[in-house]
Amino acid sequence: MWILYAIGSSFFAGITAILAKCGIQKTDSDVATALRTVVVLVFSWILVFFTGTMSGVNNISGRTLLFLVLSGLATGASWLCYFHALKKGDINKVVPIDKSSTILTIFLALIFLHEGLTWKKAGCICLIGIGTALMITKKEVTEDKEQHIGSWFIYAVLSAVFASLTAILGKIGISGIDSNLGTAIRTTVVLVMAWLMVIIKRKTAEICTIGKKELLFIVLSGFATGASWLCYYKALQDGPASVVVPIDKLSILITIAFSRIVFKEKLTPKSVAGIVLITLGTVLLAMI
Repeated sequence: MWILYAIGSSFFAGITAILAKCGIQKTDSDVATALRTVVVLVFSWILVFFTGTMSGVNNISGRTLLFLVLSGLATGASWLCYFHALKKGDINKVVPIDKSSTILTIFLALIFLHEGLTWKKAGCICLIGIGTALMITKKEVTEDKEQHIGSWFIYAVLSAVFASLTAILGKIGISGIDSNLGTAIRTTVVLVMAWLMVIIKRKTAEICTIGKKELLFIVLSGFATGASWLCYYKALQDGPASVVVPIDKLSILITIAFSRIVFKEKLTPKSVAGIVLITLGTVLLAMI
């Protein structure tokens, strides 16, 4: 059953990037992230009350709460970097880098969760790594390095790093408690972090200038994120992180397909080869 939840997480995560990209054409990415988090928070806590798992709050240990908070902080950092990268770069370039967090997650799962690393799994990691490298050309990487911290490339890499930490910390944090409750607590942390960023950067006034169309897409992306999270952490609670995460990352196929339809973003033959390798490595990794 956890595989079905992982697939559901992949689907909703795939459409999240498209909806979010539509919502940040003119809207500041930090403001959009904060607004999306409100939607996800409401969505998460409603499900907690609906499933009757609110009573589990009293049973949460200090260790579990600590890892949930840390996971929430990592998620917030990943979101802020990811949507900043999305605003500046093409979806079919940003998403593959973000999804390369699979590689780091597997290594972290090996170290902290003792899930093991076989030669077959290592081979799959190589396929994903090579595929990701093919998605970004040498010229693009060089140009982005010259732009320093302002480039979408740097933010996409940081998004991947924080996403990896989120998966590991989240796996530890939801052990012994209901995954819906864990998701709601984590989202609360993300909400506080996201709005602090908006307040510190003095961007609160920009909320009133958001167009209705972009606001709609931001809200819809929040619902998609909430659905993805609920499926993801349910799968993560029951299944191994080294398998759940790769399945979730297959959302790249949905995202890139929609980016071609909605934003007319074209893929080069090299990029297509990269997608094939990433998909092949991910599917084989899930089957091991």
